[in-house]
Parts: sequence; structure tokens; C-alpha cells
Amino acid sequence: MRQAQKEITVATSGQGLYEISAAAHAFTRESGIGIGQLTAFCRHTSASLVIQENADPDVQRDLVAFFRRLVPDGDPLFVHTMEGPDDMPAHVKSALTQTSLTIPIHNGNLVLGTWQGLYLFEHRRQPHQRKIVLHVLGA
Repeated sequence: MRQAQKEITVATSGQGLYEISAAAHAFTRESGIGIGQLTAFCRHTSASLVIQENADPDVQRDLVAFFRRLVPDGDPLFVHTMEGPDDMPAHVKSALTQTSLTIPIHNGNLVLGTWQGLYLFEHRRQPHQRKIVLHVLGA
């Protein structure tokens, strides 16, 4: 068994999905691991990771719109607003999605479907520098 780890930084410009598939694919190939798994871990509580369609950008737009409706910024339900009206809603959105994803590796490639992409899901309005840890394990 071999393993490798790398941290990538994703610059966001506000709420939305930011595809990180290319970085994950490149790291997997560079690792030399032919069969195993990649774990991606988001080191934040107001951003998350999702696997979603990467062919039609309307999918990303619609997901952001849905989450805005589901957990609106400025909802009076929330007490935690230290960093603004999108603070607690961002935490809820992160809790509803995932901070860690595992993707199989086969023949040195990530086993994603034809239309699947790996995304950082930014839940805050302001730009951020998000850290994602990529870890491969296998042979």
C-alpha cells in the first residue's frame, strides 16, 4: 500500500460551485497509484464538497438557487450571525452536504461518471481561500 497527500487552495468569489476535478485528477495521476481511492476533505465549516453534473452550468446555478431558498441568508431563526447574515446559513448548508468525499481509483484514474465533476461548494457571499486536502491510498 502506498499513499500521498496534497493540499490545494481554491479561490472563491462568493456563493457557488467551483470545479476541482482537474486538480484531483492530476494529483491522482502524479501519485502513481493504479487502484485505490482518493479522499477529498474540505477544511472549513461554511463550505463543502459535492459531486455533481459538469456538463450543464444550469445545474450549478439551480443548486445554489435551491440552497438559497432552503436556507435563506438573514433568517431570523438564527442567533449565530457573528460574520454576517450568511454566517449560520453557510454552516447549515455545509451540514446538509459533505465535507469529505471518497472516489475510487482504477487504472490510475478517478472513477467518476461521464457527467460527474468534483466541486467545492462555497456557501459564503464573500471571496475566500478554501483549503482542500487530497489523500490517495492504494497500490
